[in-house]
Amino acid sequence: MDFDNIECVSTVDEAEVNHHNSHPRHAHHQSPSSKPHNATRNSIDNGDNINNIGSPTAAAPASSVSELLECPVCTNSMYPPIHQCPNGHTLCSTCKIRVHNRCPTCRHELGDIRCLALEKIAESLELPCKYYRLGCSEIYPYYSKLKHEGMCNYRPYNCPYAGSECSVVGDIPFLVAHLRDDHKVDMHTGSTFNHRYVKSNPREVENATWMLTVFNCYGQYFCLHFEAFQLGMAPVYMAFLRFMGDETEARNYSYSLEVGGNGRKLTWEGTPRSIRDSHRKVRDSHDGLIIQRNMALFFSGGDRKELKLRVTGRIWKEEQGPDAGMCIPN
Repeated sequence: MDFDNIECVSTVDEAEVNHHNSHPRHAHHQSPSSKPHNATRNSIDNGDNINNIGSPTAAAPASSVSELLECPVCTNSMYPPIHQCPNGHTLCSTCKIRVHNRCPTCRHELGDIRCLALEKIAESLELPCKYYRLGCSEIYPYYSKLKHEGMCNYRPYNCPYAGSECSVVGDIPFLVAHLRDDHKVDMHTGSTFNHRYVKSNPREVENATWMLTVFNCYGQYFCLHFEAFQLGMAPVYMAFLRFMGDETEARNYSYSLEVGGNGRKLTWEGTPRSIRDSHRKVRDSHDGLIIQRNMALFFSGGDRKELKLRVTGRIWKEEQGPDAGMCIPN
């Protein structure tokens, strides 16, 4: 679904950007505050290949035992049940199904032989988090390591762009540059915003992400989403904010959204969701400003044949309050 016209106004610099056919022109681009690190375009959480992300902060300890616990098929660490063929070659239980119960090394039929000795050895190991290169210095017992890595604060972030199934992962400076350069997302500096959305045929409402804008304030980055989707049988529009960082940091900030017309208005106030939560998860939880189509058309006025919505809002640090003034750009 394409917009016929979108205007994005940042009230800090009073600049206005016109967008056509969902491909915005960028009048302003705010560069990330630090140089982005390299990142891989493949999912990292499924493996240990993190050599291309970030700068090493610790040396990886050499361990021939830990190498023995690496599955030869998926290269991930093996957890019970660890299987072996009659010739002693091992692999994880997931890959045993993938290779149709035949050893990938010698092609011998696997059967149901467990490598109990290797499982016992694993219990005695303590290994560093696989994100040690990204700054995590924690060391965990082998069987606790996997659970930690699923929640590690140093694990890379997924790209927050909602308009495609983007597989890029990386740290925040890298993702900001990626959103700007690869997805052509608008970049704005300041804690207040003023967006005007225009759609010539609002009766055509389908699941679509219409806009994502990145704001830089308080030394952090925030993503503003605005989209249309079906809520049950009713077409709705929704706006919400996501924080480019972890949930604990997101709780330090609040934001407000307002939309209205014809003497009426709707307001929303909440805490931005971390980009650790997927775009779909936030949308499906209805954690944002939801506008029914009939109400949106009423706000638009006129003959109700064109959608004209102006969404305004601001971001503030929780301890300062919403009236503490604008943030100072970096």
